[in-house]
Amino acid sequence: MPTSHYAQIGKIAEMMVLLRPHSVLDIGIGYGKYGVLAREFLEFWLEYKPYEERKIKIDGIEAFPQYVNAGHRYYYDDIHIGNALDLVPTLGQYDLILIIDVLEHFTEKDGLELLRQCKSKGKHILVSTPLDIGDQGAVFGNEFERHRFQWKKKHFVLFSPVTFFWNYHSILCLIGPEGRHVKRVMSFVGLKIKLRSTFPELYLFYRKKIRHLFFRE
Repeated sequence: MPTSHYAQIGKIAEMMVLLRPHSVLDIGIGYGKYGVLAREFLEFWLEYKPYEERKIKIDGIEAFPQYVNAGHRYYYDDIHIGNALDLVPTLGQYDLILIIDVLEHFTEKDGLELLRQCKSKGKHILVSTPLDIGDQGAVFGNEFERHRFQWKKKHFVLFSPVTFFWNYHSILCLIGPEGRHVKRVMSFVGLKIKLRSTFPELYLFYRKKIRHLFFRE
C-alpha cells in the first residue's frame, strides 16, 4: 500500500523535529505524507522559512512512478524513480533517511543490504515495519507492494547503535548516535504531560527534579 499506519505518525514527526536534520531521504514515498511532515515541521516550524525560501533538502525514492504526482513534486526537492537498492549508492549523504513501512517489501537479503547502504549514506536511519505483515500481494498492479519478509528486532541490532521505540502496530527504531538521547527527551516530555494533567498543582515543583533524573549522565 502507498501508505503507512497512522499510529506511528506522532512519534516519527517528534523524532524528526528532535533530530533537526538539514537533509532527508524518504525511501518509498508512497502517499508522500512524510515528505509533507518533514517540510512542514523541519522547514516552517523550526526555521520559520516562507514557502519559496527552502533551507532543508528533502529527497525521495519511489519504485512505482504511477504514485508520483504534482503534490510530491512540490514538497520533495528531488524524486528518484527506481529500486532503492540501485539508487541509494548513487546519492549523496543525508542527515536522516526514512524507511517507513518499506522493508517488508524486500527479502531478508535485500533488506539487510539496503540497511547497509543507508548506514553508509545517512547519519541516522528511522525505520518502521509492521509487527505482523499479513499477506499482501501486488495491490494496484504494483509488484513492489508484495510483502516478502517479516522483520524482527534481532535484524536491526546488527546496525548498532540502534534504539527501539514502543508502538503497538510496528517495530519502530532509530539507527544512529542520537537515538538514546531522542528517546530520553521523548520520555521526559511524555512524563511532563502526564504530570501536568494528573497533578497540575505539583508540576512546577517536580519539573526540575524530573529533568535531572532523565538528563543526568
